[in-house]
Amino acid sequence: MARLQLKQIEKSYDGDVKVIHGIDLDVRSGEFMVFVGPSGCGKSTLLRMIAGLEDISGGELRIGERVVNDVPPAQRGIAMVFQSYALYPHMTVAENMGFALKLAGTPKAQLKASVERAAEILQITHLLDRKPKALSGGQRQRVAIGRAIVRKPQVFLFDEPLSNLDAALRVQMRVELSRLHRELGTTMVYVTHDQVEAMTLGQRIVVFNGGRIEQVGTPLELYEHPANLFVAGFLGSPRMNFLPVKLGPRSASEVEVLAQGGAGFKLGFDTTQSAFGAAATLGVRPDHLALAPAGAPGLPGRVELVEHLGDAALVHVRCEGLTETLVARVPGANRLPLPGDACSLQPEAGRASLFDADGRALPRAAR
Repeated sequence: MARLQLKQIEKSYDGDVKVIHGIDLDVRSGEFMVFVGPSGCGKSTLLRMIAGLEDISGGELRIGERVVNDVPPAQRGIAMVFQSYALYPHMTVAENMGFALKLAGTPKAQLKASVERAAEILQITHLLDRKPKALSGGQRQRVAIGRAIVRKPQVFLFDEPLSNLDAALRVQMRVELSRLHRELGTTMVYVTHDQVEAMTLGQRIVVFNGGRIEQVGTPLELYEHPANLFVAGFLGSPRMNFLPVKLGPRSASEVEVLAQGGAGFKLGFDTTQSAFGAAATLGVRPDHLALAPAGAPGLPGRVELVEHLGDAALVHVRCEGLTETLVARVPGANRLPLPGDACSLQPEAGRASLFDADGRALPRAAR
């Protein structure tokens, strides 16, 4: 395993089309780090730069103690698993997994032992004599991962490896990848656009947008304390509710925010750097938005849609003056409202986020 350091990494095409803008990042030795963001945000490009498949236009990349900007991919001590399995159809599973070692001139006994060890880790020993056409999608992906394991790299790189699998297999493979990381203890960098994969796999997550890092942190840190509106809206399913508000009276430990329709909420945020009456955005996760009968304190609205999920239900509420509905997650065993019912919404104390006019998260007040 090895530490991975990126210092002011840049990528430009044709000299003036910059797609990666001065990335600074430190991936700890043995860490499972996930890159997440929308399509076109630069996460896969950065992964390919780490692998040596894309040139680095500026900055410094270290793997372990070595600067590897100009080191060929085969000499960087990395192994990459792609979205496409890229298995040789005429070779068996064992031959596919051991092909790189065979090209490197590894003795047959050592090659065989390495393949069998990787197959044991991935629980595919019974498949070693099969060819790819006789494997399921999940089994082919295990073979592709096994091909990387036998090389004993310092760093594993995964580029959306589960995208071609169905929903059930993706869940199963997430469990397998977590187990694999625990067993090998190798540094892993994983790229995905699926925020559920990011939240469940990553020890830390890097959120990308437009070739820049928006925030780095543990899944819980990013979920509970997003740095800005982009991170808040990208992570979480359903996404965070956003409500335009104005800052009202404040004390040493809380501020009153005023929503459209006159509803007011007292929240524990430090707004000393913001003017009275300034525009802001209140962000509330569906889990932290309480649904109450009409007339109760809170934001008045009318139920537009109820989505039944079994253990819970998502209640979509239309509020006057808002272009989007607000979503509250309520227990499925509760008596659920019907479309057209009047109701009231109240953010759970201490669980909301508040963003200034530039989209930056305001700090919570000291207690």
